[in-house]
Amino acid sequence: MAKLGKRARSAREAFAGKENLTVEEAVKLIKGNSNVKFDETMEIAMNLGVDPRHADQMVRGVVGLPNGTGKSVRVAVFARGPKAEEAEKAGADIVGAEDLMETVQSGKIDFDRCIATPDMMPIVGRLGKVLGPRNLMPNPKVGTVTMDVEAAVKAAKGGEVQFKAEKGGVVHAGVGKLSFDEGKLVENIRAFVGAVSKAKPSGAKGAYMKKIALSSTMSPGVTVAIEDANVE
Repeated sequence: MAKLGKRARSAREAFAGKENLTVEEAVKLIKGNSNVKFDETMEIAMNLGVDPRHADQMVRGVVGLPNGTGKSVRVAVFARGPKAEEAEKAGADIVGAEDLMETVQSGKIDFDRCIATPDMMPIVGRLGKVLGPRNLMPNPKVGTVTMDVEAAVKAAKGGEVQFKAEKGGVVHAGVGKLSFDEGKLVENIRAFVGAVSKAKPSGAKGAYMKKIALSSTMSPGVTVAIEDANVE
């Protein structure tokens, strides 16, 4: 087994024995022990009591974080004519139709969010095997298949975060940068947990939220008290 470096050992010691903290305590601990030279992302992982292999237990949704993500999001839009112009004016980074489909099929995916107007779905549907595994496939349930292209682009650029339960019922997302004030990170975290809470599927049985953990890009994780994080 490889030896832990000095930074990793120090972080583990600082986090040892810390669990079921309040959101405020966890944020303070993580921010206070960051000693890398880049702006780390605050990450949340939620273990839910669902099996996403069953349709009635799938957890999926979108939340607008009150203080944004701190990340620059590149948005691609499948649209034609006036809607393509609307997307460009709203700040979309890439706009196209068949030409954009061919670009994606070639393996070039230079965007973080994909939006489409409903009439574009026959084209976008051909890209399911490419976009699906990357969680980029437009979906009306999260507002990325829409005629209101302007609103969708601005929401994506303004700090909207999509979430989806992966294998094992785990939901994971970035909820801000460590350079954010502690209060802003706390607001973002509680907003995200609240959105996941509201997305509880009809087929969920027993305890829905089993565990919530916070970490930064380079830090160990620390669990937070579910009743404190979920104040909805």
